[in-house]
Amino acid sequence: MPGTMTSCQTPPLTDAPHTPPAPETLTYSLTLPAAPPSPAIARTATRSILQAHGLADMTDAAVQTVSELAACACRFTPAAEIYVSLRYRDGALRVILYDAHPRHTNPRLAAACDSRRRATLRVLSCAVRACAGEWGFGEAREPGGGTRMWAVLPRAGARAYGGEWCAA
Repeated sequence: MPGTMTSCQTPPLTDAPHTPPAPETLTYSLTLPAAPPSPAIARTATRSILQAHGLADMTDAAVQTVSELAACACRFTPAAEIYVSLRYRDGALRVILYDAHPRHTNPRLAAACDSRRRATLRVLSCAVRACAGEWGFGEAREPGGGTRMWAVLPRAGARAYGGEWCAA
């Protein structure tokens, strides 16, 4: 039987509709090595992403948040990589980091590990509080497990970041 050959044609890039970056289109994910330079890379990427999406007024708070979470993830993960997610929804930047550190099943070990992670994130806590945001960590629901850390920074609070100091 003779065969029919068809080809899928893709339109040239110039014909594709272009939507300029806007706050509502900010949705990025990065996989970074669990290494000392990665928090700096995450900071640089966050700065560029916010600038491109018209959210430069959130830069100081967002960069501090991403940096603290990335440093913590690099410190705790037993894996070679960490995962960073940035999303802007409902007037707030959502930052999520995943590391491969498993949640402990022994309650005493879990409490000690959570205490150590909370202490590592003390500066993050101050920054998020100054922005009237929220943060936390817990078991990752992703395949492979690990720990999910997150922070939500409302834009209005992040704009004012730096004008307030964290009380010890």
